[in-house]
Amino acid sequence: METSLASTQTVTKEDFESLLMDSFVDNEPMEGAVVKGKVVAIEKDLAIIDVGLKTEGRIALKEFGQAGRDGTIKVGSEVEVYVDRVENAMGEAVLSREKARREESWVKLEEMYNKGERVEGIIFNQVKGGFTVDLEGAVAFLPRSQVDIRPIRDIGPLMNVPQPFQILKMDKRRGNIVVSRRAILEESRAEQRSEIVQQLEEGQIVDGVVKNITDYGAFVDLGGIDGLLHVTDIAWRRVNHPSEVLSIGETIKVQIIRINHESHRISLGMKQLQADPWEGIEAKYPVGAKFTGRVTNITDYGAFVELEPGIEGLIHVSEMSWTKKNVHPGKIVSTSQEVEVMVLEVDPDKRRISLGLKQTLANPWETFAEKFPIGSTIEGEVKNKTEFGLFIGLDGDVDGMVHLSDLDWTKPGEQALDEYNRGDIVRAKVLDVDVEKERISLGIKQLATGDEKDASGEGLKKGSVVTGIVTEVNDGGIEVRIEGSEMTAFIRRADLSRDRNDQRPERFAKGDKVDARVTQYDRKTGKIALSIKALEIAEEKEAVAQYGSSDSGASLGDILGAALKDREKK
Repeated sequence: METSLASTQTVTKEDFESLLMDSFVDNEPMEGAVVKGKVVAIEKDLAIIDVGLKTEGRIALKEFGQAGRDGTIKVGSEVEVYVDRVENAMGEAVLSREKARREESWVKLEEMYNKGERVEGIIFNQVKGGFTVDLEGAVAFLPRSQVDIRPIRDIGPLMNVPQPFQILKMDKRRGNIVVSRRAILEESRAEQRSEIVQQLEEGQIVDGVVKNITDYGAFVDLGGIDGLLHVTDIAWRRVNHPSEVLSIGETIKVQIIRINHESHRISLGMKQLQADPWEGIEAKYPVGAKFTGRVTNITDYGAFVELEPGIEGLIHVSEMSWTKKNVHPGKIVSTSQEVEVMVLEVDPDKRRISLGLKQTLANPWETFAEKFPIGSTIEGEVKNKTEFGLFIGLDGDVDGMVHLSDLDWTKPGEQALDEYNRGDIVRAKVLDVDVEKERISLGIKQLATGDEKDASGEGLKKGSVVTGIVTEVNDGGIEVRIEGSEMTAFIRRADLSRDRNDQRPERFAKGDKVDARVTQYDRKTGKIALSIKALEIAEEKEAVAQYGSSDSGASLGDILGAALKDREKK
């Protein structure tokens, strides 16, 4: 009996110790946890908190916020605190009300972040790159770019004021929270824009305030939503930059041209409120009439001239000068210059007017033809030298050409051409002036005296047949010297044969003799034109007339054969 009782007492003692140790382990708060504690005493500005540890912990009353200042925290009050350390060097528990509040806030903020809800916070400090925000105990970072829709200079009015924020990012492990005030404003602005857009209609005339000016137009505030007034819709006339007409802060009347309800973009116009100057344009600016205008813009292809506000016409580069070809328009006219122009074409549908500048000036070829009729003698400078002749500078900035065949009576064209150089001053006779094709033909050999000019030329006349000796061959034809004289003439490629396949200059060689018909001879100028083709056609007509007819039954070959035999006999 004694042994059994002793055994029972021993077991009971061990079990009791085990249960006691288990109770300490289960009830002992762990470090890093938020637990409930009880205020057991208040000493000056400290609250003594019992959280079930071996010793109490001390927390400054200011950590309890307003409750600590107004005396709400008193002995017996229950509070939630954060166990930082179970025991420090002094044997006291290290507790924190701030960290407890922060832990509470994190749990609440995570829930709101996952639901996409707004949170309320207070901007209380400025740091590098932005600001710090108190979210009921948790500290968040507000980047400077997320403060407002537009850059804000003075943050003062926004400090220490409760306001909504949107959580952009949370990282509890690092203790980072990033918030945005801008997202809230943009959302509110989008709602407001949507309401305003619903009240607007295309064609409606409204008042707006110019908020911003760019190179391509101006942004106008229509009372909570901006519209774009493009530079081309400011006025009917050309506006190089919106600042010429508008200024920031100015109130203007505009018409709504287009509304995009999806993007909330609004296009505005000012010129639409004015009368269209293009109405009845054809009657106002008839083709052929002359007007004075101001050069507003110069491009590579021409110059724009303002005839009246809102009405511009284009002088194409080809219509700027009679003589200056391939020259930039800026070398002929300058911006803001007053010029006289002629209306060449009007297209009211495309809103285009074609103008001419040279048409208001005298045609230099017509002037030259009046001043220097055919047969006149002129003097000019050799402007250019080519393989087929010389170009001579004449009065009125026009050029005349002396062909190889008109350089000398006795020398071959290429040999005579070698005697001339650019810059030489020469005299020549006017042989022909073609105003439409803007060509002037000159001759130097036609100024030769009677001794230099072969007298055999006196017997030449149009229609006569001559024999020529080939002196030069080039791609354009052949040059021949008329047998029995020193007169030369040029037979063009098209006049070398009636058959197109034989119209090849390379068929001939220097020294060959050819028969040709005189198609033109000017005794006064000495200009002669020959054609082998004309001779062949004339001989064929003569053969048909003499040796057969279309109803005689003879073929053309038979007829020409008989004609050739008769010619050989002669």
